[in-house]
Amino acid sequence: MAKQAAEEKRRDELIDELLKGYDGPDSFWGESGLFADLKKRIVERTLDVEMDDHLGYSKHDPKGNNSGNSRNGRGKKTVVLGDDQVDITPPRDRNGDFEPQLIPKGKKYFKGFDDRIIAMYARGMSVRDIQAALLEMYQVDVSEGLISQATEGIMDEVKAWQNRPLDAIYPIIFLDCIVVKCRQDGKVSNVSVYLALGVTMDGHKELLGIWIAKTEGAKFWLSVITELQNRGIKDIFIACVDGLKGFPEAIESVFPQTQVQLCIVHMIRNSTRFVNWKDRKELCKDLKTVYTAATEQQAEMALDAFGQKWDEKYPMISKSWRTHWQNVIPFFDYPEDIRKAIYTTNAIESLNRSLRKVIKTKGAFPTEASVTKIFYLALANIAKKWTMPIRCWKSAMNQFAIKFADRMPM
Repeated sequence: MAKQAAEEKRRDELIDELLKGYDGPDSFWGESGLFADLKKRIVERTLDVEMDDHLGYSKHDPKGNNSGNSRNGRGKKTVVLGDDQVDITPPRDRNGDFEPQLIPKGKKYFKGFDDRIIAMYARGMSVRDIQAALLEMYQVDVSEGLISQATEGIMDEVKAWQNRPLDAIYPIIFLDCIVVKCRQDGKVSNVSVYLALGVTMDGHKELLGIWIAKTEGAKFWLSVITELQNRGIKDIFIACVDGLKGFPEAIESVFPQTQVQLCIVHMIRNSTRFVNWKDRKELCKDLKTVYTAATEQQAEMALDAFGQKWDEKYPMISKSWRTHWQNVIPFFDYPEDIRKAIYTTNAIESLNRSLRKVIKTKGAFPTEASVTKIFYLALANIAKKWTMPIRCWKSAMNQFAIKFADRMPM
């Protein structure tokens, strides 16, 4: 306590000394006031200390004689310090290999400045919006090139992340695709962003990768699944997918033991797409009796009852469920806790909603690389919330241990 009190007293004395020449707000806070000068001097002194560390000796120290490198005057540079642009004179060395850490060569911003650009970019802000925000916050006009440079370094991070090794076993994997608009060869066209979301053995969600193709197709999904295998996945208990033709066969060709489960949420969403608003509540209530049935037989009876009531008005709904029935019925073989892990967490749909909030202001992405960058950054932000295992996971794992006993790790 005594040490802290002494430190506070020393700081108060220093502030009192600085305020001795106070002559109104401008004398201290103005463009050429004491505070601006103080920031300039602190930065220059910090760079001098960095130079001392780089050379291995301080200014005027005899150790510098014949050391092979020495100071070589000072340069000129305009940097952004808080809300101000300040002219500083950074030190130089004769060999030209001094790399300052506080404000790197070729940049006029602190290290954290790039992080702020990336944070805004990750939240879906356009380059123009970022420029306006930085101009408002720092009174500095940032070029498109600088924003692109700040975000370009992310691509190396993406490549490393995309090629990282994966766990040997994932009890559940969700596979889905989001369609966005992108400029290609001077034209705006749709591209498909493929996502693979895994649930680890301890119940945590993990995004496994991002892939981009011109269209969604089972052939491309096969290449995605093969890549996941090459990155270390040996087994998947359950793969939840949409109703894309050929999708189950693509999975089973790589992981023949995997149970392919058609995503119930996709089925519900597709079923209600063209339903009149006044019918939707009652129809959804009737449809719920199908996917919440205790057994396959009860589900078939519920679907028959649903068809008798609604086929005349909406014939495609029950037909769609019957067409995909072989990939719906595995759901009824799962114990309740596994069903909850697959359905009530609604993991991939929740992820998609969060992503759509980020990209909703985007008319069209300029390049596929920009699609990859913003999806990666947005997903990194979303993943920060994945701190807890999904609900009922311990109970679900006990059920997995029974149902997949011969495939559970010892």
